Amino acid sequence: MSENNNNKNQLQIELPQEVAQGEYANFAIITHSSSDFIIDFARVLPGLPKAQVKSRVILAPEHAKRLLAALQENIVRYEHEFGAIKIPNKESRTIAPFPVGQEN
Repeated sequence: MSENNNNKNQLQIELPQEVAQGEYANFAIITHSSSDFIIDFARVLPGLPKAQVKSRVILAPEHAKRLLAALQENIVRYEHEFGAIKIPNKESRTIAPFPVGQEN
């Protein structure tokens, strides 16, 4: 296949300035129906009783599975380069970003 044909098959992605800075999230809530996976990315701050959802992503099940595989591949690459990612309290299903009952 020629280089010209390869360029035709490449997907170009536009990243608008207002999206490029991103949103910090330290908590995610994942729900699903028979047709969709919904991931709410939230920010939990110490001393505040509510987590504010900053972004919601809705995926088809096939795309959710592709995302899972891509995350796993990238975690393996990251750990190969920077070392193991340590997760405190592995027994818990979720990780609280701040200790429960912490007062500031």
